[in-house]
This record gives sequence, structure tokens and C-alpha cells, in this order.
Amino acid sequence: MNFQQLRSVQEAVRQDLNLTQVAAALHTSQPGVSKQIRELEDELGVQIFIRNGKRLTGLTPPGKAVVEWIGRVLAEQQNLKRSAADFADEKTGSLTIATTHTQARYSLPPAVRAFKHRYPLVKLSIIQGNPSHIASLVLEGKADICIATETIAQHAGLVALPCHRWHHIVVTPAKHPLLAIKKPAIGDLAQYPIITYDGAFAGRSTINQAFAAAGLEPNVVLSAVDSDVIKTYVELDLGIGILAGIAFDVVRDKHLRAIDTGHIFPEKTTHLAMRKGAYLRRFAYDFIELFAPTLTRYVVERTLKKAKQGANHETK
Repeated sequence: MNFQQLRSVQEAVRQDLNLTQVAAALHTSQPGVSKQIRELEDELGVQIFIRNGKRLTGLTPPGKAVVEWIGRVLAEQQNLKRSAADFADEKTGSLTIATTHTQARYSLPPAVRAFKHRYPLVKLSIIQGNPSHIASLVLEGKADICIATETIAQHAGLVALPCHRWHHIVVTPAKHPLLAIKKPAIGDLAQYPIITYDGAFAGRSTINQAFAAAGLEPNVVLSAVDSDVIKTYVELDLGIGILAGIAFDVVRDKHLRAIDTGHIFPEKTTHLAMRKGAYLRRFAYDFIELFAPTLTRYVVERTLKKAKQGANHETK
């Protein structure tokens, strides 16, 4: 048994059993992938994949269990490398953060600046995407940490911790009629075209639910993944914007006005998540605490330990 065999099986699952894509991802040939998988099956004495001729069509019942264990073994291999790197040189390495545009643009900059000052030799990468995408990046080992709203806390393979609480606001052009209403109701918002987040974001479902609860249908004329895009089209007077309060800057957004809607939309929570069983290097713990001071290394390690114990208990 070797790591290449394990990676071939894991990548086959990730690539929806398409061996051509598996070979490309692993920089090898398709026959080579098939051979690695067959050799592992022969050594284990179980068939991992269901086949139709040479084509993989699914996982066998024992195959599903094998894939789970392979995931743990490969994760521990990465943990071993990171642990050794901590002892070799704690000031260098790489840290990849997967997050949404709003978090990257408005929440992360202070933490990133402080982190780069403390660890100038660490390569810091920020990948942006919707919550489902960034969660998958962490689960696949392509990112160390993901930061988004509640959605990422629903992934079974992640350990999520609450960081910040926020609420939606409405933004309008400077002379919009809504500004004359001291405390607009949701019915007032429903009278205007709305520009807000794409449906892949948790904030959008909250907005839809609030309108549905009032028996109203929001007239969403444009949706985007980017808070700045929403504000751009509000400036063009194409509608009112509904976005995260942290995305409004009084100075930079001087042509717009913000209306508090805490009485309309429920408060949301930003979460920071890591893969269960992950080994985080020392500088990763420091980044987390710089971003969310309540998440000290002790708190994060304790949470990861509890999650790992729970996972081990489930497999017994």
C-alpha cells in the first residue's frame, strides 16, 4: 500500500469517477490510475468501486468506508508535514484563506495587515468564492481556513467557530423616497426594485425568508456575489440594495445612504471553519486570533480535539 494508491482513490471520488480528469489532476496516465486502484483493491481484498467494463460507476458499500479512512490517512500525512515544518521553521510556510468577497474586502484587511507584519516570510493566499465553494476547498485540503456566514457551519467535515455578528442594511441613492420614512417596514422595501446577493449566499436566503414571512415577493432585478457590485448599481439608481452592514463605508460610499434594517432581517453570524482533524501551524492560530480575538489557540485546539474525538467515536 502506498500514498499514490490512496490519492488515486480519493481523486477518483473527487472527480466524479472520471479517470481522465483524475489522471490530469495527479499528473499521470489513465492506465496508471486504474492500475493503482486495482492494486489497492487486491491488497485490501475488497472491491472499492462498482464498474461497468473499464468505467467506474459508483462506490461499493465497503468502498465507502475505505474512502473515509483514506481521507483520514491522507489528512494525517499533511498534518505530519505541517508539524515537522513548525519545528523546522515556524516563521515560513504558506497559509490559504478561502472566503467570500465581502469578508475579504471588509473584514479581513486589519488581520491580514497585522499578520504580514508579524510573519513577512509566510505566503498568504486569499481565495474568494461562495460559501459552498470555499467549504469544499478546505475539505479538499486546498485551503486551510474558510470564513463565511452560517452555511459553512452545516458541513459535517468542518469544525466551525463563530467570529462576528452582523445584520443587513438597505442602501439607496442620496435622495431616495425611503429615506423619508423613519423606520421602513418590509412592505416599504417591496415597493422598489431590489439589488442583492446571489442565491448561493446565506444572506440571500434570510432576505427571501423575511419577505415570504410577510407574504411578499421581493422584486430582485439584479443579484451579485460582490457587495461592491451591488452598490455600483444602486448608485446608477437601478434599485435599492440589500447587503451586509459591514460592506458600507460612510466615506467611500458618500453618494449612497444606509438604512438600518435590524428590525426586518435577523442578525447573522460570520464563522471561521477548518477541516476536522486538521493540523494548524502556529502562524495559522495567530491569524485566527488576529481576525477574531476570542478565538485563542486554546479555544481552537480544544474545539478541534473535541471534533476529532467525536469522529473517532463514530467510527468505532
